[in-house]
Amino acid sequence: MTVDKNKVGLVGIGDMGSGLAKNLLKAGFDVCGFDLDPDRTNAFTAMGGIAAPDLGEVAANARAVFVMVMTGHQAKQVILGKNGLADHLPSGSVIILTATIKPAEAAEIHDSLSERGLSLIDSPVSGGFPGAQSGSLTMMAAGSDTDMKNCSDIMQAVSKTIHHVGEAAPKGQIVKACLQSLIGSVFSATFEASVLAAKAGISGQTLFDVFSTSGAGCGVANTALENIIDRQFEGTGSHIATMHKDLTISLGFAEELGVPMHTAATAMQLFHAGKTKYPNGDNWVVTRVLEDIVSAELHR
Repeated sequence: MTVDKNKVGLVGIGDMGSGLAKNLLKAGFDVCGFDLDPDRTNAFTAMGGIAAPDLGEVAANARAVFVMVMTGHQAKQVILGKNGLADHLPSGSVIILTATIKPAEAAEIHDSLSERGLSLIDSPVSGGFPGAQSGSLTMMAAGSDTDMKNCSDIMQAVSKTIHHVGEAAPKGQIVKACLQSLIGSVFSATFEASVLAAKAGISGQTLFDVFSTSGAGCGVANTALENIIDRQFEGTGSHIATMHKDLTISLGFAEELGVPMHTAATAMQLFHAGKTKYPNGDNWVVTRVLEDIVSAELHR
């Protein structure tokens, strides 16, 4: 099989994958995508993408294929399963794994692809729904210098910042696990601070003005607080199930290495409570669990 330098495949066209598709198309690539959800597929074709009936069509002649699914099991099925991407990709093609999965799962995928003469760039991303849609994601990419160079234009189409964090998987997933432990902890501290302010009678606008101009102000805290004071707990593109899954990965990896994660573990329990009580909510819905306890809400 020959490689079409302009063809890029994409598996997973949800909140994040649709952003990848949008910016790849904007950059002039021919994007062939696959998703099990017909609504997502229809939205993808409406923006100019080519809907594939199966993974084989996504892989055929593709220079690179992005995999943006939810779990490691899904990633392994898509890439290594029967009639998966690995069965159809031409020699010289690269899979860019942008999903966040367990480091051990990424290492397994890497090793299996290497045995078949295929390459993997292990590159989970940060920036969420806004970053995906605007093409300003941060990529934590682990791959060979050759693969990174050959895919640089493809990756630059969807990302503002590309960090080359290692030569092979699972270095990308390891860095992402560290990052998510921090982000989850910042989120949780923001949720608690907002409820303290609410119970004490401080307005949300006052809290945001102070937080956002202080040393604690950052994109993570500011975004969380804005959604809380505007009472936007669903449909913001940051579903709680994703962070819950990511924190599970971070803590599981830390356990493997024997590293205590006191703050991240507390964050995990808060996200677990939020996901259980408000399963359709976004990250900020954890605040409602705490607000319910003290009978106070923070409004702008």
